[in-house]
Amino acid sequence: MQRNITNSISHTYTPVKAMLIYSKSNNEQRDYDDTDEVYVESYDIGSNGRPVNAHPLSLRECYLFGEMLRSTQRSQNRFLKCRGILPPNLLYVDMEREGFAIWHTPPMERKLYFVENLGIPSVPVKIPAMLWKGGRGTLSVFALKGNRKPLLNARLYHAPYFNMYGEGRVCMGTVDLKIQADTCLEDFIRLWEDYFFNSYFSHTIDGGSNTGKNIVQLWQEQAATGQKFPEEYLIPTGTTLQQVIR
Repeated sequence: MQRNITNSISHTYTPVKAMLIYSKSNNEQRDYDDTDEVYVESYDIGSNGRPVNAHPLSLRECYLFGEMLRSTQRSQNRFLKCRGILPPNLLYVDMEREGFAIWHTPPMERKLYFVENLGIPSVPVKIPAMLWKGGRGTLSVFALKGNRKPLLNARLYHAPYFNMYGEGRVCMGTVDLKIQADTCLEDFIRLWEDYFFNSYFSHTIDGGSNTGKNIVQLWQEQAATGQKFPEEYLIPTGTTLQQVIR
């Protein structure tokens, strides 16, 4: 899987406005509260990055600044909110700005995409039940045995896929993530599953020891036979659902 993470970790911001707050208080700690009388001076920022055009903060500037703060808060308040009733496969959700959701999917048939040099055809195959933990910019997946909704003490297994780190995190490569600060829960789950299944599996990480059988042979056989995923090849992680929530 390939993902371009440049925009996720680095944004270029250009200073355009600065405000300086003056207080009549002689507080040596330079603190002030809503009982202090203050004067606010506004500065534009010139092309050279220096403050220019000092002037008293105008009512229009106050309004625009307040709208920016309210807009930011509204976006944060919408992150991982559900449009309707909670999805039946949802296990846990943290709706903070850097929150995450945990959900599960049953054993199913999905088309997986493999790079050509692996020698595995990109066809629909049977896969095991999965546990997903997605954040704004990271995804971790684990395998589950059986077909029941996992409980807190459910044992987790290494996801038997390529592009996986040992702790369950998925290497997304240069996939262009489009999960916004106001993404609703339903879209969040759909986007992460689409990113995972519609990207190309290409390489092993940490020696490819996340299955009890050679991972290339495992998926070659799954593609050739169409049989139910052999759960005996799943390797325990030593962790439970409760530990993933924490």
